[in-house]
Amino acid sequence: DLPGVRYHIVRGTLDSAGVANRKRSRSKYGAKRS
Repeated sequence: DLPGVRYHIVRGTLDSAGVANRKRSRSKYGAKRS
């Protein structure tokens, strides 16, 4: 559940910085957003 919580935080708090992180973890989180 740690990755899921981090995804929510990064997507809301580090919206701008999270974009770079999300691209890297697209396989884990990006797949769900798609």
